[in-house]
Amino acid sequence: MNIKAPRNRTLRLTKKEKSIYSKKLIKLYSSTDVNSIINKTINQDLFEVLDYLPDNFVDLLFVDPPYNINKNFNSNTFKEMKTKDYVEWIDAWLSKLIRILKRTASIYICGDYRSSSAIQEVGRKYFKVRNRIVWEREKGRGAKKNWKNNTEDIWFFTMSNNYTFNVEAVKLKKKVIAPYRVNGKPKDWEETQNGKYRLTYPSNIWTDITVPFWSMPENTEHPTQKPEKLLAKIILASSNEGDIVFDPFLGSGTTSVVAKKLNRKYVGVEIDTYYACLAEKRLEMAEKDKSIQGYFDGVFWERNSLYDRLKSIK
Repeated sequence: MNIKAPRNRTLRLTKKEKSIYSKKLIKLYSSTDVNSIINKTINQDLFEVLDYLPDNFVDLLFVDPPYNINKNFNSNTFKEMKTKDYVEWIDAWLSKLIRILKRTASIYICGDYRSSSAIQEVGRKYFKVRNRIVWEREKGRGAKKNWKNNTEDIWFFTMSNNYTFNVEAVKLKKKVIAPYRVNGKPKDWEETQNGKYRLTYPSNIWTDITVPFWSMPENTEHPTQKPEKLLAKIILASSNEGDIVFDPFLGSGTTSVVAKKLNRKYVGVEIDTYYACLAEKRLEMAEKDKSIQGYFDGVFWERNSLYDRLKSIK
């Protein structure tokens, strides 16, 4: 048995915990109603459940599919495909998810430089393209014969022109480098005991995200886990309290966990039982701790600022 270092806070499951949390998971074998799946984790292959999900129930769809690379996901392995085949694979499940979306729904789909063009190609067939978010993924090794792969994309689509975007909920609090005053008073910034800050409108370049690592309490053993702060931005911007957030590749549960912390409803599908149980463990923990690292007092803070670090050093 591997013994964790004292400061390693990576979430894992014991055999007993897996047995307990697996009882909370559900499976679908026939068409179901919304109430039967709300705030649940469906432990199945997505293609097994696509035809059984209710119509028009999702307000926000967040998708973090396997990127087009060879990758092991515990009990499952994704194999790199030709670009044409990857486009067809995305289309196979995305085309069937349209039926479950409300007319006012927003859609976010994650990718990297290998998969981003395929996501755009399929997404624009069915939705309105709103933006491409590029976020800095400051993690991983450098490359000797190439630029270090340091960013990922998130494509933002909507079903129609009638959609939710709460811009005031996702402003970023940044330190003021050159404070400007008018008649001796701060212009568009405020002075606090921790420094001078300005609330700025969110852009499509995110440099304030910290990828989960071993000393952070949200970290799990999932190899492509997305940060809670990243999901918080998307959920706060593109849904309202009480809305339903759906994730068809749930992994270790970040989407459901953040939705719960922000008073949204959630549904997730995850094929791997261990990861699905990790999601349930995290959901249970979220009942006692609703904090999100980097999001404090209703504001997003720059990476490595005081309030961004608060949760990781508790």
